[in-house]
Amino acid sequence: MLVLRSLVFNVLFYLVLLALMIVGLPATLFGRKGVFFLANIWAHASIFLMRVVCNLRVEYRGLENIPTGGYLLAAKHQSFLETFSLLPNTPDFAIILKRQLAYVPLFGLYLIASNQIAINRAKGHSAMAQILQKAGEVLRAGRQVYIYPEGTRRTPGAKPAYKYGVAALYAANNVACLPVALNTGLFWGRRGFARRPGVAVIEYLPPIPPGLDREAFARRLEDTIETACRRLNAEALRIDPSLAIALDNDSVSAPASP
Repeated sequence: MLVLRSLVFNVLFYLVLLALMIVGLPATLFGRKGVFFLANIWAHASIFLMRVVCNLRVEYRGLENIPTGGYLLAAKHQSFLETFSLLPNTPDFAIILKRQLAYVPLFGLYLIASNQIAINRAKGHSAMAQILQKAGEVLRAGRQVYIYPEGTRRTPGAKPAYKYGVAALYAANNVACLPVALNTGLFWGRRGFARRPGVAVIEYLPPIPPGLDREAFARRLEDTIETACRRLNAEALRIDPSLAIALDNDSVSAPASP
């Protein structure tokens, strides 16, 4: 049943995405507003399909912690699920992504129209200078900058691998940073097509205020996100121990219920 539900969901998910990208092309004429309107339709449709087809719900916690205006959003990245599930709660954002994505047919057009931050990662130090410049422009305009501090998706329970970029952005822009913890990788893995039933939690944690030195911020961000992710993973595993199959091989097994 899991395989069948996952297969049906994946087919519908990508069909809906493709249909919206084609039908919604006129939305690009309205710039960011048009693209974000369409992106929110996609997000809500995808969340609906997960619930109906896979019995997988998304639960948001800590919505009261979301600031207004320009800020950094630093989210744990475990699956594609949070890529669309984060959209409804951020009104006007830019994501830091590799420039090659802007060349993908249709998809790249939406990235360009919504003023995302596309960077040539092969440029090394000059890529970081581009990020700082473009992210600063976004933040000064009162928009939000999304960043995945580890740079890529990580299996739940894997050893953290936070990069330099998020601390550099924080130090350069004097803005708050909103940490986001989640356990989405237990239900939607980095690889494979299985979409396991349950409740995937996305938790917005209290913002880290501006003004910390770079090293103190980096330590606080990692500790805050990782502590919350361990809690969310343990909570899910107490409800359904079979989810342990999605954990990193080096992870500690699920704790016993208190």
